[in-house]
Amino acid sequence: MLTFIVVFLVTFALFSLSGVLFPTDLSFYAKLKKPTWNPPAQLFGIAWGILYALISASVAIVYTQTDGFQEASAGYVLILFLNFVANQAFTFFEFKLKNLRLAFLDTLIVAITTYLLIYATIPYSKLAAWLLVPYLLWACFATLLAWVIYQLNKDFNRAF
Repeated sequence: MLTFIVVFLVTFALFSLSGVLFPTDLSFYAKLKKPTWNPPAQLFGIAWGILYALISASVAIVYTQTDGFQEASAGYVLILFLNFVANQAFTFFEFKLKNLRLAFLDTLIVAITTYLLIYATIPYSKLAAWLLVPYLLWACFATLLAWVIYQLNKDFNRAF
């Protein structure tokens, strides 16, 4: 149980890292044209906090089931790593570079790697795989939202 808790906390901290390194630029986000169905800005932090907890629980389950990833496939570890990097890159693209196109492409990569991660997790734990489903749903929603925001702000994006 102690191993599960440590892996959960480390994973949660790592996934939360981008928010510390590249804080959300609320003034930039406020200036963007957004669709009417765009969630309130405050919801994003809450949603990601919940999703990071689910991701962390999933990773901790697989870690404990595979003797510290030693029995995990290289594919699982690679997909988890790629998903992590893409997840972290979004705030850099969106709020540091202010590049909406890259932010959209990044959300697409997050969605694809999340799907692959669910599939790669199934052999180790169906529960761990199911814990990732809300992440996939949110990643798909975020991809659609990022695409629409990119389309609505093509001229604005060129100014940055």
